[in-house]
Amino acid sequence: MHRLWAPWRRAYVEGSASGTSSACFLCDYAADGADAERGIVWRWTAWYAVLNAYPYSSGHLMLVLARHHEGFIGLSRDEGAELAAALERCETALRSAYAPQGLNVGVNVGRVAGAGAIGHLHVHLVPRWNGDTNFMSTIGETRVLPESLADSYTRLHAAFQRAAD
Repeated sequence: MHRLWAPWRRAYVEGSASGTSSACFLCDYAADGADAERGIVWRWTAWYAVLNAYPYSSGHLMLVLARHHEGFIGLSRDEGAELAAALERCETALRSAYAPQGLNVGVNVGRVAGAGAIGHLHVHLVPRWNGDTNFMSTIGETRVLPESLADSYTRLHAAFQRAAD
């Protein structure tokens, strides 16, 4: 059996990396209003788009339900309808800001499915380019990101604004 040690992720797994007060950092993000500090690039009524703090690629977004709820069952009609429009806006902003050759869009519901934010529905949108999974990720378990989260925020916030006009 092989073991891969990643002690820098301990704070995230235990929930303390977010510096939030409740058991769910995504609920705190929805309520606290510190959007730029938290990496929230856009808000709708029932959803918000936030940069992933541990991105797979630059521009990795999470589209997050603004209330604590785990899956798609039990979404209100308004939440479901707004989800489609929010996904479209996220794709538009990502394509405008990064010109990716593709996107991975995915949802992990429950811990066994790989969810990092247990019990809180969120959709990942990951920009992809031909050859972006190179030897660093494959062999070295290391991702090389060409820009900081602050630069990603500035770039995507402007793209969301353009998409809203």
